[in-house]
Amino acid sequence: MNARVGVVGLGHWGPNLARNFAVHGALAALADSRPEVLARFGAQYPGVKTFPDLESMLAARAVDAVAIATPAATHGALAAKALGAGLHTFVEKPLCLDLDEARMLGATAKGAGLTLMVGHLLLYHPAFIALRSLVEAGRLGQLRYIYSNRLSLGKIRREENALWSFAPHDVSMILALAGTLPRRVVTTGGSYLLTGVADTTLSHLAFPDGMQAHIFVSWLHPYKDHRLVVVGSEGMATFHDSEPEGRKLMLYPHAVGWEGELPTVTKAAAEPVPYETGEPLSLECRHFLDCVAQRRTPRSDAAESLRVLSVLDACQQSLASGEPVSLESRP
Repeated sequence: MNARVGVVGLGHWGPNLARNFAVHGALAALADSRPEVLARFGAQYPGVKTFPDLESMLAARAVDAVAIATPAATHGALAAKALGAGLHTFVEKPLCLDLDEARMLGATAKGAGLTLMVGHLLLYHPAFIALRSLVEAGRLGQLRYIYSNRLSLGKIRREENALWSFAPHDVSMILALAGTLPRRVVTTGGSYLLTGVADTTLSHLAFPDGMQAHIFVSWLHPYKDHRLVVVGSEGMATFHDSEPEGRKLMLYPHAVGWEGELPTVTKAAAEPVPYETGEPLSLECRHFLDCVAQRRTPRSDAAESLRVLSVLDACQQSLASGEPVSLESRP
């Protein structure tokens, strides 16, 4: 039987979580501080209990698990309350905005035997899962560099900058493919709408084995571009989420070599890579429910989230100081 899940926060992303947990037969409660919003979604899901906040939901003992989709600055405190009440907890990315708080949340969940999962959605995208399999099977050879664009016009935030709002997805994918943390990061950016809140950032990640990666995020871009490019010694691949189904993952079997002292390039036609279909968010919600039921460690657990946060934190430090930041001396 599925856990009874309460969704906390019905702003931008919470309704999507509610819809998917309802499809899986697990939605039991909703919480939002705005009465008119709560009434609207309560009418949409008859029989689902509604509450003005997490505290009243906990007091009613109406759920076994919660999914938190409130502003990022509130994630840590709400997750701590949910775990403290003995509830399995799903938190939209990022888990929180502080590394020490993230360590505490992970330790709390582990000590209580509770599932703590973070919404690094693209780790559950069938096309990315297929890309990761390509890399792990050696189809691209040794990874040389990765770049990721997450660009759009809108979804502008006041509480968090574009790095913290957009880049967790890209950091989680790059770390999953690299299999290790970068040794150094450098981030630059610009604040154009609100002083101190970067609207665009460019982060460069240098890895111990020589692989390089960069992440360009912006909510001031004329068109949507969600693209991950992976270049290896034996092949190249792109994961382009804005492309239609069936062409989101492409393999480029180009060959680059040498004839004497001259470099040679042999171009080849792009090949669509097959992958299983399915809505990533539905798969992510199903994964959370399965992990709760079977006491399994989620793919995007607290440890994975802590690795992502450590990179984001270093990037934020670099953005603020204008200097490179080393991760090699960090625990």
